[in-house]
Amino acid sequence: MTVQTETAASGADRSREIRLVFLGLMIVMGLTAIDQSIVATALPRIVADLGGVSHLSWVVTAYVLASTATMPLYGKLSDQHGRKPMLYVAILTFLLGSVLCGLSQDLTQLIVFRAIQGLGAGGLLPLAQIVIGDLVTPAERGRRQGMIAAVFAVCSVLGPVLGGVITDLLSWHWIFYVNLPVGAVGMAVIARALTHTPPHRARRIDYLGSALLTIATTAFLLVLALGGTTWPWRSPELIGTAALAFVTTALFIWHVRRVPEPVLPLDLFRNRLFVIASMVMALTFVGLMGSSVFFPLFFQVVMGVTPSHSGFLTGTLMIGLVCSSMLNGRVLMKYGRYKPAQVAGLTLAVIAFAVLAWAAATAQSLFVIEPAMIALGFGLGLVMPNMTIAVQNALPLAHRGVGTATLSFFRSLGGLLGVTGSGAILAAQLHGAASDIATSADTGLQTLSKLAPSMQDEIIDLYRHAIAMTFISGVCIVAAALIVLLFLPELPLEGRKA
Repeated sequence: MTVQTETAASGADRSREIRLVFLGLMIVMGLTAIDQSIVATALPRIVADLGGVSHLSWVVTAYVLASTATMPLYGKLSDQHGRKPMLYVAILTFLLGSVLCGLSQDLTQLIVFRAIQGLGAGGLLPLAQIVIGDLVTPAERGRRQGMIAAVFAVCSVLGPVLGGVITDLLSWHWIFYVNLPVGAVGMAVIARALTHTPPHRARRIDYLGSALLTIATTAFLLVLALGGTTWPWRSPELIGTAALAFVTTALFIWHVRRVPEPVLPLDLFRNRLFVIASMVMALTFVGLMGSSVFFPLFFQVVMGVTPSHSGFLTGTLMIGLVCSSMLNGRVLMKYGRYKPAQVAGLTLAVIAFAVLAWAAATAQSLFVIEPAMIALGFGLGLVMPNMTIAVQNALPLAHRGVGTATLSFFRSLGGLLGVTGSGAILAAQLHGAASDIATSADTGLQTLSKLAPSMQDEIIDLYRHAIAMTFISGVCIVAAALIVLLFLPELPLEGRKA
């Protein structure tokens, strides 16, 4: 066999290995992508069985808090112990939490077990992105990142459908049990295809730093999630939690300056590209999540469509995102530059947000709103995959894991801040109306049809302008992200052929 033949055979084997690993990673990412939408669909049935409607939001909040807080930890631990063992830990923790959720006998148990499930989910997406960064060069990575966007788009559509079917045909317990065979298949594929690469040198585990980071992050997220809603802004609970976040953050900063192997290396924040990328991702998701969370409310209340139809209309956002992610991969491989596409994408997102704000405020038809949503998704699809590629390309291998996971952390943190902030804007707009209108708007959307036509029109108009204000906020925040993006350095992509 000639050298060329051996090289070609080796390349073919490597390509098959990468495809098999990607199959396992997409199965694993599908677990966390589909989980939230399935659970959201089953929440009414869960409340009917377990009670505790006043604490229902914690079923989602506990999961999100746990997954967000653990993202940087998974990145650092994967740098210390390798990607494959930490993937095992994340998958097994997620599946353990799924089993316990299915066995829950009351809402308190379900909330606790959802937090355990979130501890595993916090590692699935960051570790998948880290493994992709290890397997392929940055120049080739854009095409692979588009596949991730496709997985999330398909799962966002299938989730509500599967959640409804499983809950109706079996019971809500099975929305958690179905994770077991899917997770087992994904784990088996990864076990067979992914080679375990040990760390370059032995590293000490920063247990104290991990504990401080987790406590500080969780306390801060609790303030964001519960401030002004469950906890009044001047309540002892909120003040105490905010003080805990401040103190543990200060202790964490003091600690990482004094240990040789901190869980979150300060060197990351000396990298200009990483700092700017984290700011852009956080701001982008503040604007995106803060506005998109009200798309279903806008379609159902203001536009008067059914819940199932509103889900279809909201899905156009994902159509644009997937299309641009696929196109972006090919452009990146051909030209080897990521910043021009990001600038174009955020510019398009700002324009799309502005059109949505105008359309909401002036009662435009779906023929205006839907193309704007597709354009918004298309623009964001040019930003998010490229930012992960840019960060992985800029960091040394020793920090690639923690850097990728920390970028995901800032993205998730921005999304939580956006949802909390937009909720406050919406509440302020509603409560600022005349007392009789505000009271009627707060009684529940189910009672809207029972009101007099004139009152219905006033409430719909109130919601229209309140949601338009969240879209205007999205315009301002994404525009700020665009300005910050202009300062992002563009480094030559590793693996790019001249």
